[in-house]
Amino acid sequence: MKPLTLTQESIHTGSLVLVNREFGWKDASRSLLMPVCDDTPEILLDRTAATLLSRLMAEIDGWRYIVPVSGWRSQDEQQQIWDDSMKENGEEFTRKFVAFPGHSEHQTGLAIDLGLRQEHVDFICPEFPDTGICQTFREKAAKYGFILRYPAGKESVTGIGHEPWHFRYVGAPHAEIMVSHGLCLEEYIGFIKQFSFHHKPYRITEGSRTTFVSYIRAESGETSLELPDSLPYTVSGNNSDGFIFTEWRRQDAYQRQLRMA
Repeated sequence: MKPLTLTQESIHTGSLVLVNREFGWKDASRSLLMPVCDDTPEILLDRTAATLLSRLMAEIDGWRYIVPVSGWRSQDEQQQIWDDSMKENGEEFTRKFVAFPGHSEHQTGLAIDLGLRQEHVDFICPEFPDTGICQTFREKAAKYGFILRYPAGKESVTGIGHEPWHFRYVGAPHAEIMVSHGLCLEEYIGFIKQFSFHHKPYRITEGSRTTFVSYIRAESGETSLELPDSLPYTVSGNNSDGFIFTEWRRQDAYQRQLRMA
């Protein structure tokens, strides 16, 4: 067995951090950012998110028809966008479509706004219709770990109007779980809390591999776990009160573990 120690600061890191009006962004690091594509070196994303987005676009020949509009933003850039929108569009529009500085997903490096390639692309509300290549992107997104972050019908939960152009990287298998259950990120963070790391993880079996997803409540100070030596896993803070732990096991190994329990 090997120890895993999670600090209080770790709550605010990872691909599943919830950033919204209630929970602000607390990690200002940009060391793991990279350009989304060669044509727009100024538009950056988290390295893993950018890599998976590139693979998705390669599968559908997406960059031929779709352009990246906005990726990672600094605090100063988000403040400028907020101020400009308040002047140009007014308070009602701005609060509906622009996150308050310090509470924008774009500051995590995990969010990307996409638009249909055309002569004029609106920076705040780019066109991304429910047809053609844009719809193909939506249908493939979860496979690569992306979700439509602000879907129609969830405005009262997310606090943001429907944004068909705004996608968020949450990773696998979380994106597919959210899509299959019809959950936005706020709802998923709550949903997964019923699946305790120590008692009842959420389980998905595909072929010979079983994936387990579970919630770990953060302890005051540090949270310590003991894990099998060769266990592949990821752990992300939820930016609130704990961690979401994901592990992958071969089905035969999992069955042996059950027989030994």
